[in-house]
Amino acid sequence: MTLRLLLAAFLLFAASNAFAQVSHEVTDEVARITASASYKAAMAALSADHDRIVADNIALTEVPAPPFKEAAKSKAFLDLLSKLGLEDVTTDAEGNVTGLRRGKARGPLLAVAAHLDTVFPEGTDVHVKRDGTILRAPGVGDDTRGLAIMLGIIRALGAAHVETEGDILFVASVGEEGLGDLRGMKYLFGKGPYKDRIKTFIAIDGLTPPAIMTTALGSKRYRVTFTGPGGHSYAAFGLVNPMYAMGSFLTEFAKTEVPALTTFNVGVVGGGTSVNSIPLEAWMEIDIRSVSPAEVDKVAARMNGLAESAAEAENSARSTKAGKIAVKIELIGDRPAGSTSHPFLGARQPAAAREPGNAQRNERLVEYAWAAAMREGMEPKLTTQSTDANIAMSLGIPAITLASGYGDRMHALDEWIDVDKEKSLHSAGLLMTTILAAAGLKQ
Repeated sequence: MTLRLLLAAFLLFAASNAFAQVSHEVTDEVARITASASYKAAMAALSADHDRIVADNIALTEVPAPPFKEAAKSKAFLDLLSKLGLEDVTTDAEGNVTGLRRGKARGPLLAVAAHLDTVFPEGTDVHVKRDGTILRAPGVGDDTRGLAIMLGIIRALGAAHVETEGDILFVASVGEEGLGDLRGMKYLFGKGPYKDRIKTFIAIDGLTPPAIMTTALGSKRYRVTFTGPGGHSYAAFGLVNPMYAMGSFLTEFAKTEVPALTTFNVGVVGGGTSVNSIPLEAWMEIDIRSVSPAEVDKVAARMNGLAESAAEAENSARSTKAGKIAVKIELIGDRPAGSTSHPFLGARQPAAAREPGNAQRNERLVEYAWAAAMREGMEPKLTTQSTDANIAMSLGIPAITLASGYGDRMHALDEWIDVDKEKSLHSAGLLMTTILAAAGLKQ
C-alpha cells in the first residue's frame, strides 16, 4: 500500500495535467449520457432550480454545525430530504442522514456524500452575507454547498424521471472535520446497514471543480500533555514548569524535515489557571499528514522522542522537589490513507472491489470524472486531499472527491462561494454526469 501511494503521489506531481487518454468506451459512454433526453431534462431542471439551491445553501449554512454538534443541521437536512421521494430516509445511529434512490436493476450501490459538520466552534456567527453572486459565511462552502447541490441533483433526477441501473445512496455525513475523525464514514462502512453493499463512492467536497481527488491524504492527530506540580508564580519560583517543557518541544519539533506530501502542524494549545500560577499542565494538539503511513509514523516517532527529551530537559533545568514534569501522548484521530486506481497508474482495483455487472464502472470511475470535466470545458487535474472518501479508498472501494462549486477561504471566517448560475451549472454538470456514469444511466 505504501509503495503504491508514494508512486501515486510522484505521478500526480509529475503529470497531473497530462493524464493519459481515457478509453473510447468511457468517452462514448459520457457522450451517450450527456446526449440523452433524460440527462438534458435533468440539467434543465437543475437550471430551473438554481434559486432554490442557493436558498437551501443559505438556510443550511445558518444552522450551526460545530464538531460533534451536527444534530440541528442533520434535522434540517432530513426535513428537506424526506420530501424528495427517496426510500428509507433516516438518520443512522452515528448521525448520518441517508436516503436511497432505487435503480432499475437494484444493482451494486453507489454512495454519494457531503458532510454536515463545519470546523467552526459553537457561537460562531454563521449568518450569510450576500454581495451579488458571492455568499460569505463560515461553512458556506465547506461543505454546505455540497449538501445544497446534492439536494438539487436529487430533485433534478426526480423531475426528469432519470432511471439508473444501480441504486444510489445519498448521505449527509457527520464527523468529517477535525476531531470528528471521519466517524460518520467509519460507521457507514463498518457498522451501518449499507456497510457490505457500497461498491463505489463519490464525496462532494471542496471548491475547485476541475480537481478530481484520487489519493487520500492520511493523518494521525495527537494530544501531547506536559504535567507538573504547579505552584505560586512568586513563592514557588524555580520549580519545573510544563509550559517551558512544551516551549522547548515546539522549538525543536518545528525543525522537523519531511518529504513532499507530508506535513505537520500544532493547531491548538492550552493549559494553566492564572497568570500568577505555575501551570499544572500544558497541552497541544498535533496533526501529522501524509500519503504514506510510514512517513506519518516517522514524524510521530520524532514527536514522541522530542516530548520525552523536553520533559527531561526541564526536570534537569529547574527544581523537582515538589514533583517532576511528565508527558502523556494520546492518539485522538486516525484517518487512513488510500488511493483509487486509474489507467495512468497502470493499476486496477483489487478483486474484492469487483463483481459481475459493476467491475468496469468501478474501475473507470476516475476516467468518467475526467471525461465529464472535459465535456464541461474544464481542465481536470488529479489531487490529493483528506475527505470522507478516505475510508472507502482505504477499504479498496473505488472512490473520488469532486468539488461542489467555486469559492475560497475554506476554514476561515471569510469563507465564500460564487453562486453565479453558469458556473454552478458547470460544476453541477460534472457531478451529475459522473454520478450517472458510475450508477449506469439506463439505456
